[in-house]
Amino acid sequence: MTLLVLGLVLFLGVHSVRVVADRWRSATIARLGEGPWKGVYSLVSLAGLALVVWGYSLVRQDPVLLWTPPVAMRHLASLLVLLAFVLLVAAYVPRNHIKNRLRHPMVLGVKLWALAHLLSNGNLADVVLFGSFLVWAVLSFRAARQRDDAAALAPGPLSHSSLRATAVTGALGVAAWAGFAVWGHSAWIGVSPWGV
Repeated sequence: MTLLVLGLVLFLGVHSVRVVADRWRSATIARLGEGPWKGVYSLVSLAGLALVVWGYSLVRQDPVLLWTPPVAMRHLASLLVLLAFVLLVAAYVPRNHIKNRLRHPMVLGVKLWALAHLLSNGNLADVVLFGSFLVWAVLSFRAARQRDDAAALAPGPLSHSSLRATAVTGALGVAAWAGFAVWGHSAWIGVSPWGV
């Protein structure tokens, strides 16, 4: 559990700098330059992610069960993760209406992903991992919306190109979700999302 917690502190900590110390972040980037900042940021993120993966894999070998979620939670989790995939794709497809409207679809996707996994898993390691990501996503989204409000950002108008981009976003999100649900989750995580 120590490695998992340390990894979460590093990974989510570096991703929280803008939430808790935005002025310090801006001053540090101005002093060091954007390249060195991104380099250090990436190294700390990768180290944290590696520790999260390693720590979680170790803790899963000797699980501590807190509760047994009902089978229906798997189906609800699948739906939430489907929406999370669409939101994740929306962060990268230019001019889509989802990003235009929500502004921060990736963080919302992380929220849904973490919530889905909390609902469908009852082990201590799952609560620590997904609970940490959920708390981070809630705080990060709130801080991002406050920055948007301070900058008086408003959604742009809906156009034909944004409708096409939104359709592409939805199709890519569903395809990515299907591929991961059918093959990737079992192959990489070692668990079938539907328990079969």
